[in-house]
Amino acid sequence: MNQPRFPHVVVVMGVAGTGKTTVGPLVADRLGVPYAEGDEFHPEANIAKMSAGTPLTDEDRRPWLDAIGRWAHERAGLGGVVSCSALKRSYRDRLRASAPGVVFVHLKGDRRLIEDRMAHRQGHFMPTALLDSQFATLQPLEADEAGVAVDVSGSPEEIAERAVTALHGLDR
Repeated sequence: MNQPRFPHVVVVMGVAGTGKTTVGPLVADRLGVPYAEGDEFHPEANIAKMSAGTPLTDEDRRPWLDAIGRWAHERAGLGGVVSCSALKRSYRDRLRASAPGVVFVHLKGDRRLIEDRMAHRQGHFMPTALLDSQFATLQPLEADEAGVAVDVSGSPEEIAERAVTALHGLDR
């Protein structure tokens, strides 16, 4: 059986509109591992709340984080990439409780750029109105958390390449 080129599970994190769903599959492809869309782990009630412009509570997020954590745990040693906002340290801690080896790619960018990208995307349930609450909630990766921060300026391919280069730097 072939060993994965990157055996870690990567959580592509950041506020809405940073490109998690676009960049995540590109990173997975470059790493030779499967991709899972974090939004698909949300219970219907969460999607309904967000679609109505209501921010989720920590209680709302627990089953979602636990489902992503189970997926990451099952992929441990095999590699994988999953998108998940993971805005708070406590959310990342919850993911690590299920899958201790996860590493994070924090997609970061200027608020105006992110808002502009959100305004132009089609068919997504997260309204631009929730961006302020996302930025207010965001707790960047801390020094003791395995992960990298990647700027979201440029094309999705450029962002993915920066992410993969930074991830490989973690293994050194």
